[in-house]
Amino acid sequence: MAEINPVLLKELRQRFRTGKTAWLLALYLLVIGAFVLGFMYLSWRGSPGIFQPDRSRSLFIMLSVTQLVLLGFVVPGLTAGVISGERERQTLNVLLTTRLTPRQIIWSKLVSACAFVVLLVAATLPLYSIVFMYGGIAPAQVLGVFGFYLVTVFLFGCIGVACSSFFKRTGVSTVTAYGLAFALAAGTGFLAVFLHEMNRLQARGGISPETWHPAFLAWVVEFLQDINPVFVLMQILGENGIPTGVNFGLPGWAVYTLVYLAAGLLLLHWSARLLLPGGKRRRITMDV
Repeated sequence: MAEINPVLLKELRQRFRTGKTAWLLALYLLVIGAFVLGFMYLSWRGSPGIFQPDRSRSLFIMLSVTQLVLLGFVVPGLTAGVISGERERQTLNVLLTTRLTPRQIIWSKLVSACAFVVLLVAATLPLYSIVFMYGGIAPAQVLGVFGFYLVTVFLFGCIGVACSSFFKRTGVSTVTAYGLAFALAAGTGFLAVFLHEMNRLQARGGISPETWHPAFLAWVVEFLQDINPVFVLMQILGENGIPTGVNFGLPGWAVYTLVYLAAGLLLLHWSARLLLPGGKRRRITMDV
């Protein structure tokens, strides 16, 4: 029987055997549960004493988007201090003297943090049972949403680990990780809408045809919405995105998965290289 990575075992015990874990899990479920009950209450006020079954789809969309927003807040916060925290406690050099390679250390930190996030997501399954009570949602859509969450958690976790490996202080690492996560979640969406409107304005003659190439701009808009978490989640839920007329040959969720898995692996590889003693790394000269 292969031995369990000692760093991974230590991290899992620290995350799952503390009272803070139970409180964080309870708070996470309380926030999502409050949104669900609030939505049902507003629907009940519209039709006193009755919750209309056709509103279950709207409830499912609201619940899925709410969980995506919460994951965007939780994942970077959990991973942005995994390496910088070791550096601040002056235990990183001791950790590097063990038999574990930098790659094993990085993966151990990532897996332990993501395991806790997966627990948070799995704990919300009873809330989704409320949707199944009224119908209107296919089980494949629920599985697709949870698969989408796993890919998103992986990338956000890799961003947090990379920031934690590059910056010396956890505070700077956390702010940077949140900024990059926001840029992916909101920045790509705003840019896609802006470019689409520019393309429409050019088609109506509002902009000189030489300013933008319509076909190239349509490809860019399609790619941006295929890597945007909100647009991809809406596509999984059956909603329409920005019409571009461009087809990459793959559904949006497949492009999202391939791009984010590749980006996450590259970030982990870069993070491991940053931990190599004497390896080439670009440091910020000021004390961050």
